[in-house]
Amino acid sequence: MKYPPSLSEEQLDALANDIKDWQLTHGSILKLVNNDVGHSVLARPIGVSLFPTPFPRDRFYEAISLQEVYNKLYRAVSEDEEWLYATIKPLIEYNLLARVLWDIHIEVKKEGYCQALKLDIYRSDYMLHVPPSELSDGVPQLKQVEFNTASCAGGIHANKISDMHRQLVQTGTYETQSPTGVDDTIELTATILPPNRSLKAIALGLSRAHGAYGTPKCSAAPKTCVIFVVQSRNFNIADERPLEYALWEGTPSIPTFRLCFGDVLDHTSLTSSRELLYHPPSRPRSSPMEVSVVYMRAGYDEREYDNVGKMVRLRLERSRAIKCPTILSHLTTFKKVQQSLATPGTLERFLSAEEAARVERTFIPLYPMDELSDAGRHARKLAVDPTAVTKYILKPSLEGGGHNVYGKDIPGFLAQLPNELWASYILMERIQAPMPYNALMSPQGTYEGRVISELGVFGICLWRGTGEETVSEKSDAGPSIDHLPRRQHLQEASWSFKTKAADIDEMSVVKGYGCFDSPALVDGATFASCCQPEWEECTE
Repeated sequence: MKYPPSLSEEQLDALANDIKDWQLTHGSILKLVNNDVGHSVLARPIGVSLFPTPFPRDRFYEAISLQEVYNKLYRAVSEDEEWLYATIKPLIEYNLLARVLWDIHIEVKKEGYCQALKLDIYRSDYMLHVPPSELSDGVPQLKQVEFNTASCAGGIHANKISDMHRQLVQTGTYETQSPTGVDDTIELTATILPPNRSLKAIALGLSRAHGAYGTPKCSAAPKTCVIFVVQSRNFNIADERPLEYALWEGTPSIPTFRLCFGDVLDHTSLTSSRELLYHPPSRPRSSPMEVSVVYMRAGYDEREYDNVGKMVRLRLERSRAIKCPTILSHLTTFKKVQQSLATPGTLERFLSAEEAARVERTFIPLYPMDELSDAGRHARKLAVDPTAVTKYILKPSLEGGGHNVYGKDIPGFLAQLPNELWASYILMERIQAPMPYNALMSPQGTYEGRVISELGVFGICLWRGTGEETVSEKSDAGPSIDHLPRRQHLQEASWSFKTKAADIDEMSVVKGYGCFDSPALVDGATFASCCQPEWEECTE
């Protein structure tokens, strides 16, 4: 099976130009903040694949169907404070972010949480895996790379690239004429390109949470609003702004504002009954607005938590506004939690036996790096063995790509790391990924060759948590929330799909390692033929 289609040089040039035009006119870009001046700003297209990348249809829909179970799992983990604390305790002493978040949780808990509803936006990332013994004829398995619960990015970029590939198919851009009259490549049609509704799904989650919060509780605030808490000098606005615009343009329109993490104290206040009020800096004489939802697209980097940053997060958590995520949900994003859930027997604490078996099938071997457990001591031996360690990745509890240590580099890295800090890492077996061909285009240039893809599935869950015990279910200032179910999974076909050159370690697109892409869904035999004769080890 040939893939991608064989286009002439003239056709490839036209395709590249069509893609660049699409990206520029649809905001598939990154803002070049260093060139931001009063009257102008530069931007560049984000990395993208020229063609959709083949992906097994069954594995794609398996990942989509699993998300509701993962929603349930991580919701339960965030409510199980005893288990969560025992799991992240090794991090709290040495990891500043874990320590700050936990300390804020304890402080708010003493006062009493007053948040009646919770909103979580998750992203579960997967790669395909074929065990070495089955490389020639094995069926790829779905293996989880990581689970993200805080500031889950990429949904809007992925939505735009999915729309772009579908438009290129619709215009016949990929059509070719085989010189032999027999075209043995995959026929790119709209039917094999799954729709992506990430923008709609995430906006729906924020909108439903805003509606569930109800009318203002504070008499000084005539309206409610949604606040996006963002990082300053933000280069990834094209993945955030469309969500704001969608809320403003909805029916009814939802007032939505951006507020830099470090500016929260200057433009918000907390009432005696802990409503969070927003004071628009552009309208200093107007009445404040009561904040219904705080969507965190910042606050995930330990460098943000100076004294001001700590006070910012404390104010947000003390308020009755719906936080996405809450502190405890944020703490579940640490990779130590992922590793602990992979320990045999742990999933049954949170899921039924059938659900646990489905999730467990997506786990690749993960090990702690502590000195107290048998698994930890075993992992430490593997990590310093120059031969054995080539099959593993050392992962810290940090957000985003660019922080992992791979294979042969692990022993030298650990030799320079204080022994007590080893426990803040996990050791993950490398995924053995099938590698189809594709062409990628990014600011680094154009690449043609073997590629590795990563599928991320978004989950949006609105639910009532532990805070329901500390706040009245009814309010004279707003409607009852008794009608809401214990949890509400707002699941749409929302996903991200990223692809990188096979010889690149990291996958982060905004950092230049990979490209946004779309899956071309095919049957298992067709996918295998796209990857033969080489199956190689991936580096994620």
